[in-house]
Amino acid sequence: MKRSIMLAATATLAVAACSDRQTATNEAPVRTGARTAFSGDSALGYVRTAMAFGFRIPGTEAHRRAGDWIVEQMRARADTVVVQEWTHTAADGTKLPLRNVLARFRPDAAERVLYLTHWDTRPRSESAARPEDRARPVPGANDGTSGIGLFMALADLLKATPPGVGVDLLFVDGEDYGDFGTNTDVFMGSTYFADHLPSAGYQPRFGVLWDMIADRDLQVYYEQNSLDGAPEVVARVWQTAADLGYGHHFIQQPKHTINDDHLPLLRKGLRVIDVIDFDYGPAGAGWHHTPEDTIDKISAASLQVMGDVAATLVK
Repeated sequence: MKRSIMLAATATLAVAACSDRQTATNEAPVRTGARTAFSGDSALGYVRTAMAFGFRIPGTEAHRRAGDWIVEQMRARADTVVVQEWTHTAADGTKLPLRNVLARFRPDAAERVLYLTHWDTRPRSESAARPEDRARPVPGANDGTSGIGLFMALADLLKATPPGVGVDLLFVDGEDYGDFGTNTDVFMGSTYFADHLPSAGYQPRFGVLWDMIADRDLQVYYEQNSLDGAPEVVARVWQTAADLGYGHHFIQQPKHTINDDHLPLLRKGLRVIDVIDFDYGPAGAGWHHTPEDTIDKISAASLQVMGDVAATLVK
């Protein structure tokens, strides 16, 4: 999924409302007690369930069954569920049945927050160290499943304690299928949603894309496209993390410029940013887009951090 286009400047950028820069650590997250009722343990359990369906590659039975499960789970939790279904013709002529799932809490509330994550997994591991592994599919524990776990556990919380604003949880499909070098057959679900918004004039107060969020060594830097497109949302999210005591995980410094699912929405005028820990695995031998993206590389503690931030933003 996604591609880091370049390293951003290492100097700290001034962003409105942000607190002083925090220092990154190399330590894995330590859970010191949930600051909200969100459960990172439950989120990790949902990751395991989603991964049990198999590789969620568009057009496969595992993809269909996992999508059915997401719809079923959201209908049991959300006030309203909207399913967007369409067929995408890939560059090679393959017909891909795709669907987005939009779970809405307090759907009548005028003031809304949009959260999105992608739920598909990649059909090839082009970044694998061994050439013989590059045709293998990516398990996607962090890249494609951590967001599912976050949203399932967050939906549990929002059902039990309705949020202070309307909340839309959007599971987008077809992010990770194609070629990120040419942006062919990627970001299909977020592009479709941007072209088929749930209502005329749909404009959430802000939006957050949650992507690759469960790395055991959690360090989330500013993403440059987000800084350029919606700096006030970056400020809100990183300040919330700092207020919760998570400033050592949310680093107030730019690092990568990422092509990701927030871009089609930014282009439509929605104020959406990318929360992503792109540095996944050992330097020079990362696990992104490899068969090594497995559940032992992620943690409930990291999901707890993300869940606490996500829940606090919509109180």
